[in-house]
Amino acid sequence: MAIFRPAILLLILLTVITGGLYPLLTTVLGQWWFPAQSNGSLIIKNGEVVGSSLIGQDFTQPKYFQGRPSATAETPYNPLASGGSNLAGSNPELDKEVSARVKALRANNPQANPAVPVELVTASASGLDGQISPQAAVWQIHRVAQARQLPIEQITRLVADNTSTPLVGFIGQPVVNVLQLNLALDALQAP
Repeated sequence: MAIFRPAILLLILLTVITGGLYPLLTTVLGQWWFPAQSNGSLIIKNGEVVGSSLIGQDFTQPKYFQGRPSATAETPYNPLASGGSNLAGSNPELDKEVSARVKALRANNPQANPAVPVELVTASASGLDGQISPQAAVWQIHRVAQARQLPIEQITRLVADNTSTPLVGFIGQPVVNVLQLNLALDALQAP
């Protein structure tokens, strides 16, 4: 039994360190240094949580910008079922889904360029992406402006104002958070 004593003591010590102290330390530091991000990057409007800047939402009305499609199970943008469709690029089922999405987008956006941005017809790997490229947002401007009866220039300026660029250009691409853009649209037309 004396042979196993160091192994058992080491197991207990490492369990306390990696299973208790380290998670506690990272939680405390996260709450201290990044409180908003640690709590889910929640967006609060009028004292009520309307979503997270990290998780997309299913906007289907013409007066709203639409994000990437979701491939999550049961309901769109379900964070409990995060994951892609797992369909290969050569899978005929994926071709059918993409073709149906392109057809629907073209029907809903007749003034837009026939070349639909790829992110509006393909889901992200998580199925939860709440951001699109500025090009995908610009592609939808005519529909949103017409549905809201606002000038195209005003909607274009709103898209530009809600475009986030990376701190250093070579680290990432500019993105538009769809939820924040749609909230800005609603605020624009608030009485």
